Amino acid sequence: MDFQHLTTIRKTHPAWQLLRADNGPLIISFLYRKFIVPNARTLSQSDLEAKLEDELFRLREQLGEDAFPKAASHYLNDWTQNDKGWLRKFYPPGQDEAHFDLTPATEKAILWLESLTSRVFVGTESRLRTVFELLRQIVSGSDDDVETRIADLEKQKADLEKQIERLRGGEIDLLDDTALKDRFQQMNMLARSLLGDFREVEHNFRMLDRKVREQIATWEGRKGELLEKIFGEREAIEDTDQGRSFRAFWEFIMSPDRQEEFTDLIEKVLAMEPIQALRPDPRLSRIHFDWLMAGETTQRTVARLSQQLRRFLEDQTFLENRRIIQIFQQIEALAVKVHDRPPTDKAFMYINEPGAAAIDMPMERPLFKPAGRPRIESVIQLGDGSDIDTAALFDQIIVDKELLRSQIRRLLQQETQTTLATVVERYPLQQGLSELIAYLVIAGTDDKTIFEEDHHETIEWQEAPEKWRCARIPRIIFNR
Repeated sequence: MDFQHLTTIRKTHPAWQLLRADNGPLIISFLYRKFIVPNARTLSQSDLEAKLEDELFRLREQLGEDAFPKAASHYLNDWTQNDKGWLRKFYPPGQDEAHFDLTPATEKAILWLESLTSRVFVGTESRLRTVFELLRQIVSGSDDDVETRIADLEKQKADLEKQIERLRGGEIDLLDDTALKDRFQQMNMLARSLLGDFREVEHNFRMLDRKVREQIATWEGRKGELLEKIFGEREAIEDTDQGRSFRAFWEFIMSPDRQEEFTDLIEKVLAMEPIQALRPDPRLSRIHFDWLMAGETTQRTVARLSQQLRRFLEDQTFLENRRIIQIFQQIEALAVKVHDRPPTDKAFMYINEPGAAAIDMPMERPLFKPAGRPRIESVIQLGDGSDIDTAALFDQIIVDKELLRSQIRRLLQQETQTTLATVVERYPLQQGLSELIAYLVIAGTDDKTIFEEDHHETIEWQEAPEKWRCARIPRIIFNR
């Protein structure tokens, strides 16, 4: 944090430039209401332009016609320029309309400005307790002495037994209103800041992908060494502190028990009178679903970057093969050119080796196989008129996918997400394996469906009165 460093980031960091921008109040207030408040990850260009036009029209009525004279599309494109970097403009796969998303720097600037708002109540006790608890976890989690850890657990056990004895004796320690408000504000701040972390994680993954692409474009060594380096970089994502922390968070929040526990806890907290006096944001009751959506977006971004990297490698291979073909075509053209007038120089073709053995492997050549003559009957033989069992023509299995989709939607009306095992338990398979495959096809074509390769479920169905079959598949989660 010296003078030179601060001078540099004041000129180059997008967050600082946003705070210094002449139209900063317009940019920050608009992006805050359209992205941060509803937790919108991306917005299409047409949608965002329409909302910005309404905002500009309202401001011109207040400030005069000369205020903000440019069109909404011009402002959006200006905010995405490299010298500003307040919005990210991109094209999602399979779509021809541009979409916009906040950059991590913009979100940091907005959250910092939001923290400047004066609060009626500022608590410090909960943060001090959080510091002590984190210190205890660090010390106990890094101590490899078995006796020390057992002694620590015994101490915790003794404290719990004392609390149980006091409760049995009628002594109940309740948090007062001040302590409740303190802890609620601390929880609210951490929960909202967690949403902003996902954009930064996603941005870091994109930067890593960009670095790998630059290595591919400038690589001059062997392809095997390049692939080994690239796959090492991709695996390094999971081995970084950020990757391990994100994976641990995802496994924790994807647990149905954890989701139910969080929903129950947040509903009880928001129903308390001291908390209601703070007028909490009603969106806080479903913030764990916002975490799921943000985490899913991050995971899909990483998967999409991996696919794009694979296609980039395939394109590089195609270019190399095309160059080889061009060299062969040049050789053929030169051979045709000198066919009628071969050079008189005896050294027209030579090998830099003392001698080379002529290798001829005739057994590798395929034997001649004459083409078969088709035999065509010009006269069609008529049947003998006997009855033919045509039941096999009608014994076909047709699975109604719309019916299966309606069953999934019916369950999603009650819950925000459900698994394939729950759907099958509620609506048993009537057509066996064919119906299960239809469910898999539906899941594979739905962008909101999540496949958990690390967790598996067993699907059972009855094929005959006394015959059951089962299939073990990855856990499939349908989302509303």
